[in-house]
Amino acid sequence: MLSLAFRFLVFSLLGVVPGYSAAASKPNFIIIMADDMGYADLSSYGNDRYQTPNLDELARGGLRFTDYHSNGAVCSPTRAALLTGRYQQRSGVDNVVFADPAMGKRDSHGLQTTEVTFAKLLRGAGYRTALMGKWHLGYAPKFNPLHHGFDEFRGFLSGNVDFHSHIDQAGFPDWWRDLKLEDEPGYSTHLISRHAVRFIEENHEKPFCLYVAHEAPHSPWQGPKDPPVRGPQAQPPLEGAEIARAYREMVQELDKGVGEIMATLQRLRLTENTFVFFCSDNGGTRESNNGPLAGTKGTVWEGGHRVPGIAWWPGKIKPGITDQTALAMDLMPTMLDLAQVAVPRGHKLDGISLVALLLRSQPLPERTLFWAHTNRFAVRQGPWKLLVNQPGAEAGKGKAKTSAASGVVLYQLTDDLGERTNLAAQHPGRVKQLETALAAWRKDVGAH
Repeated sequence: MLSLAFRFLVFSLLGVVPGYSAAASKPNFIIIMADDMGYADLSSYGNDRYQTPNLDELARGGLRFTDYHSNGAVCSPTRAALLTGRYQQRSGVDNVVFADPAMGKRDSHGLQTTEVTFAKLLRGAGYRTALMGKWHLGYAPKFNPLHHGFDEFRGFLSGNVDFHSHIDQAGFPDWWRDLKLEDEPGYSTHLISRHAVRFIEENHEKPFCLYVAHEAPHSPWQGPKDPPVRGPQAQPPLEGAEIARAYREMVQELDKGVGEIMATLQRLRLTENTFVFFCSDNGGTRESNNGPLAGTKGTVWEGGHRVPGIAWWPGKIKPGITDQTALAMDLMPTMLDLAQVAVPRGHKLDGISLVALLLRSQPLPERTLFWAHTNRFAVRQGPWKLLVNQPGAEAGKGKAKTSAASGVVLYQLTDDLGERTNLAAQHPGRVKQLETALAAWRKDVGAH
């Protein structure tokens, strides 16, 4: 029997899929999002500590982005941008939606149901839609994924749960079936993958959109055989080298889940009509591998938002590597473009369709891009990046140089991906231009 890897390789080399027709039905969509995955946590992105064969196979058979970014430096903002195709500030989700009632807003902070999401529009066009895994866009029932266009939801509402007991960081049970709190035994990564496979099996005869939002490799660090750290059977959290071991297992179990999804597509003969995109919701933590990048999750350095991004569609997307710059908010307009679904009249999307790049290898239009987190800002225009109010950070191979009396630093990323050399003094005109663009953007989206 031919291996899955061999069959994917044949498809990639041929550039076609037997039986594919331009008249095929609307494409299926699968968005797979890791949580807190570092830029170099995958073998295909330079990780030499352990192997991620299924994601590497996806990268070999698809288009691997070297300049793909989350919209936010933490979880909730990127998820809001992904769902809406807009900067997260427009929907009021510009920071983490907290689980702890003591932090306030547990019952009022979330993605409002008035927002237009890709799930709503695709469902309106005849798609079956589902979210398996992490939501993190509101705890109150009114924010539930079913009110945002998803036909089915299995997973958790909070930022993270114990991988075994499914208790969130505030001590609440948090595993849902649609609108009902309904726990089920199992390791969360395995459950998410299992429900993703089931959904594909149950809906493969009609167009579907599946959002697989993994918890891994977010803390708490727990491999499939580690004990719970929350709940009545809780054991002390792991320490030292055990964290690195568990982190490796978490990434590898996620990778296995991706392999199960891809094998299901192959078994059901859906590969020729399914667009798959893999990414992370923000940069990695100190436990992650961010490669040469400065900073980590929670910063607007590259390590806070430059993440793996892989687009796969045999016979449609030519395998290769691209250095074009793309963000999470670009996925909604891309899916709508591929499905030929219109945006409601008068509704503005900040993201752009990547179809010309993905299907025809055409470069994306030039644009100015923005990141914001807790009064720290970054502006990107081509290779130039301006940071405002971002304190120093550990770079991949040294310390980023951040000394500037004004709190403003300028980097040229083509020559300085690690953001070590501040060029603000040499390019005052460029600094002024980007500061002006940032001020206009902040006013436009309401970024305070």
